[in-house]
Amino acid sequence: MQYGKTMMTTTILTALLAAAPFTARAADMTDKAKNATQEAKTAVSDSWITSKAKIALFADDRVKGTQVTVDTEKGVVHLRGKVDSAEAKAAAVEVAQGVEGVQSVKNDLQVVAPMARKAVDANDKDIAKAVEGRLSRDTQLKKVDVRTDSGVVTLTGEVPSIMASAKASEVARNVPGVKSVKNELAFNK
Repeated sequence: MQYGKTMMTTTILTALLAAAPFTARAADMTDKAKNATQEAKTAVSDSWITSKAKIALFADDRVKGTQVTVDTEKGVVHLRGKVDSAEAKAAAVEVAQGVEGVQSVKNDLQVVAPMARKAVDANDKDIAKAVEGRLSRDTQLKKVDVRTDSGVVTLTGEVPSIMASAKASEVARNVPGVKSVKNELAFNK
């Protein structure tokens, strides 16, 4: 009788030890599935927030919705573009903050008087084209996207290193007409 209990206990312990790696792997798979689900929810949530913010901006009389570009990442709304007045700039932030789900608002709107807009827009296109031309000469900087607003160049995209990121800023800074450079480049470590 004692021998039978010992054998049964040994068999159960062996089975539990053998199953442990499978249980750990199943838990790991469950965590990966939860992470993927959360990332999908965040992406849907961000695009939903972007859509609601754009609609709210178009509906507000203080802001011309066509002048504002809206992007959202992890609940942070990023406003870009050129508006007619400081009041419109403040109103755009106020409207964006009022959208459900918004964590914070990054305001890169620039105030440009309507009379100066054509000159600024034309000049921005020339500056962006010049910066893109210079960046395309370097193989490490070909994936850099360039956006220019009132002489302020914003660099986005991916580069292989922090040195390449610094070089992109330097190249952009040396283009005539560039007032400043915002480097938002990501790099692989």
